[in-house]
Amino acid sequence: MKALFDHVSLRCSRMITRTYSTSFSLGIRLLAKPFRDPVYSLYGFVRLADEIVDSFHEYPKERLLNQFRQQTNEALADGISLNPVLNSFQSVVHRYAIDRELIDTFLDSMEMDLQQQFYTRSLYEKYILGSAEVVGLMCLRVFTDGDNQAYESLRYPAMKLGSAFQKVNFLRDVRADSQELGRVYFPHVNLERFSAEDKAAIEAEIEADFREALTGIRQLPAGARKGVFLAYSYYRILFDKIRRLPPQRIMTERIRVPNAQKFGLMLRTMVSTA
Repeated sequence: MKALFDHVSLRCSRMITRTYSTSFSLGIRLLAKPFRDPVYSLYGFVRLADEIVDSFHEYPKERLLNQFRQQTNEALADGISLNPVLNSFQSVVHRYAIDRELIDTFLDSMEMDLQQQFYTRSLYEKYILGSAEVVGLMCLRVFTDGDNQAYESLRYPAMKLGSAFQKVNFLRDVRADSQELGRVYFPHVNLERFSAEDKAAIEAEIEADFREALTGIRQLPAGARKGVFLAYSYYRILFDKIRRLPPQRIMTERIRVPNAQKFGLMLRTMVSTA
């Protein structure tokens, strides 16, 4: 029975999420039960593509990503895939009518990571759109569950939340991205002379994104609000830690939020009215 395979596929996506991201796993736990499995499935898909371009250095990454794109297209066309993560993903895409353009835009951004390049402002915005903002829109399709009016009204803040998350990730990972992967995402920034002024300008962008995002979080369906607010709160804490540090510190170490603090944040969010 395919239902059994679908169950196994979902468990694979759930395991990938819990293995790779403590913070997002905690956020998913605070979603209403109908939303949890679809978001696990979305995360599993996004994580596989991200791992291809970020981690599989001894393997033909371009070929692997092309194969992944082709397998994604086939899964969406056939309504099934022998890749459990893609099988789980295609089911969510069809169930929630996730726009195909969002998927293609995401994979286009993953393809950008195959090249070591310095980003202009237009490439920077294109990358953030594909790598983060459209992922927020995929999740929003799940949360609004067929309510197109709610989706359109929350579209902009959902994109801003994804943008804020990605820019915080860029700051957190700036050393590894530049020194190990040859990527400098921030436009017109020379990391060899990364200044307090450069950092402050980036932080001002992030603060504006967070502000726009919070208005949308407050308008989300009740079943999605606490889970998304937890992810927002985690990234705010991480951002605040980074903001207090001089540029030299983030160029030499990766800033983290301890797991104990994440669990404490989850408990506070559970009893809040966010």
